[in-house]
Amino acid sequence: MKAEQIFDIAGQTAFVTGAASGLGLAMAEVMAANGARVTLADVDAETLEIEVARLREGGFAVTGAVVDVADRDQIHRAIDAAAARDGRLDIVFANAGISAGPGFKEMVGRIENVARDAWDKVLRINLTGVFTTIQAAARHMKAQGSGRIIVTSSIAGLRGDPPVGYAYAATKAAVANLVRQAALELAPFNVLVNGIAPGPFLTNIAGGRLRREPERHAEFAARVPLRRLAQPDEIKGLALLLASPAASFITGAVIPIDGGSTAG
Repeated sequence: MKAEQIFDIAGQTAFVTGAASGLGLAMAEVMAANGARVTLADVDAETLEIEVARLREGGFAVTGAVVDVADRDQIHRAIDAAAARDGRLDIVFANAGISAGPGFKEMVGRIENVARDAWDKVLRINLTGVFTTIQAAARHMKAQGSGRIIVTSSIAGLRGDPPVGYAYAATKAAVANLVRQAALELAPFNVLVNGIAPGPFLTNIAGGRLRREPERHAEFAARVPLRRLAQPDEIKGLALLLASPAASFITGAVIPIDGGSTAG
C-alpha cells in the first residue's frame, strides 16, 4: 500500500480543541492539508478568526468554534454542532490545556505554595475539559461504529518533571490513564483512543515563556538528548499517523514525542 493510501484521511471530519495556536493549530493544519473537514475550537476568538481565515484562503475546509473547554455544556454543543453539520464525526483531538506555572525549583511552585484557585483552574481545563471532549465525541462515534480520539498528554504525565507545576503534572498523568480507560471501553465500537505525550515544544503555553526567556529555553533544551526544543510542525507526522488508517491497530497508547527525553 502506498503512503498516500495508508495515511489517507480525505473527506473525514475532524474537531480540534486548543486549535488557534501551537500544537492544536499544527494538528488542525495537517488534518486540513490532507483533505479533512476541520473544526478549530478555541477560547481565543480573535486569534481563532485569524487562523481560520488564513486556512480558508489556502483552500482548506475549516470552520471555527469559540469554545471554553472549562465549560462542559460548550464542549457538548460544539461537538454536537460539528457532527450535525458534517453528518459524522471521525477524528477528535482533545488538545486544549494550560500551564500550571513553574515547578518546585521555584519558590512559588513548591507544594505548600500551590494556590487553590490555580490548581482548580488547571484541573477544569486540562482534566475535566479533556474528559468532557472524549465523552462528547464518544457518544457520536459509538453510534456510527468508528472514530479516532487523540489526547494531548505530556512527558510530565509519564514521569516526575521538576520544572513544571504540580497541577500540570497531575492532569497530564490523569489524561494518559483516561486514554487507556476509554480505549478499553470504546474498542468494541471500533473507536480508537490514543495519546500524544510531547516533550518541550516552542508554543504559547505559559505565555510563551520558552520563547521569551533564553535562560529557560536553554535549561529545557539541555535536558533533551537532541539538545533542542521542538517546533509545533514537528507534531504533525504523529498526529496524522494516529488519525489515519496507518494506526488501525493502535489503541490505548500514549506515545512520547520528546527528542529522546524519556529514553533514559
